[in-house]
Formats: sequence, structure tokens, C-alpha cells
Amino acid sequence: MKPKKLARAPRRVHSRWSRRLAHGALRGAVAAMAMSGMRTLTLRLGVLEQQPPDVAARQHPVHDLLTKLPEPAQRDALVELLHWAYGAAGGAAFASLPSWVRLRAGAGPAYGLSLWAGFEALLAPMFGLSENQRRSVVERAALISDHLLYGVVLGELRTRPQR
Repeated sequence: MKPKKLARAPRRVHSRWSRRLAHGALRGAVAAMAMSGMRTLTLRLGVLEQQPPDVAARQHPVHDLLTKLPEPAQRDALVELLHWAYGAAGGAAFASLPSWVRLRAGAGPAYGLSLWAGFEALLAPMFGLSENQRRSVVERAALISDHLLYGVVLGELRTRPQR
């Protein structure tokens, strides 16, 4: 008796899933770019002293890699690209959520807020990012607002533009 072959999902299901993840990653990268713009504004207004990706890069093992780059502009560009890549990964993760979660009103901002809370509660202590614990209420509010912006961009760009 021959062993039965495992049933495979039709190719179009894989294709649809891949497109959804790629679209989510693109949305996440664009959302991270929007965050970068908001953070530039809050830096220039004096609300934040330093951008969190810069602080994290200085306190994280990636700092050794950054110090090997000769120009400060190259270091800044690499930190920005890493932030966009992190945003793209977050967008792909959002896209992989079930539609009954992802398509709810407010799901994007809630997701952005949960990313901020998860970073503050889990990743910052795990990587020894002590700078996060010394932030003022105003700085924390600015960081919360840019994560809400990330979520708004992520959630609202999930459909095609309307005519």
C-alpha cells in the first residue's frame, strides 16, 4: 500500500499569503518612516533629547558595528535603515494577524501601542537599555504618540485608496 501524500494548499493561497506579508512589510516600513519624521519634529521642538533608535544603538552590541563606520552620517543612516527594517518586520507581523483582529477599527493604533509597551516592558530591560527608565512623562507621551502614528499608518493603509 502506498503512503498517502500530504495535501498541499493551492498555489494561489501561498501567493495570497506572501502578497499579504509583503504588503504588510511595506506598510510597516512606511509607518516607521512616518515615525522618523515625527521624532525629528519632537527632537527639533526639544521634546526628546535623542531618538530612541540612536540611544538603543549606542547601548546595544550593534554599537561595535556602528563605530566601524567612518562617517557619522553613515552611522545615522544605518540606524535609520535598521529602524525601518524593524518597522517592516512589525508590519509583516501585523499582516499575519487574523482578519477579525487586523480589520477592526483601532487595531492599528492598538498594535502600535502594544509594540511600545512590549519594548518598554520586555526588550529594553532584556538588552539593558537603561535610558528608557529615565524618560520624563512628556518624552514618554511623545514616544507613545509616534507609536500610535505607526499604528494609524499601518492600519489605515491596509486597503486600496477609495475613489
